[in-house]
Amino acid sequence: MTDTTYPYPQESTAQRWARAGLFFEAKDYAEAARLLVGIVEAVPEQVAPRLLLARAYYHSAQLRKAEEQLREVIARDPVESYAHLMLGRTLQRQGRPDEATPWLRVAAALAGELAVEH
Repeated sequence: MTDTTYPYPQESTAQRWARAGLFFEAKDYAEAARLLVGIVEAVPEQVAPRLLLARAYYHSAQLRKAEEQLREVIARDPVESYAHLMLGRTLQRQGRPDEATPWLRVAAALAGELAVEH
């Protein structure tokens, strides 16, 4: 897939992934998300880029987009405990604590922790 709006269309998906990681580490979450959207479109079956995209959305306060990506991660990999934790925190941050509780409990169970009461 060649994206002519992307400034480096000759970059491979792996190169874009590396660049997205650098932007994320530099806390430029919006730029990381911009790169990651294309990666997720190129390799929708891979969970790691989608999870990093959800994290970039979360950290840039794009909570509905983060929620959408996290639900897709969980649909693709139901035992991804960090996605459950992030979804719970994303819902809490949106003022939806009752919806968050089951996700946080599953995250704790998957991580081998005791049940969390909220």
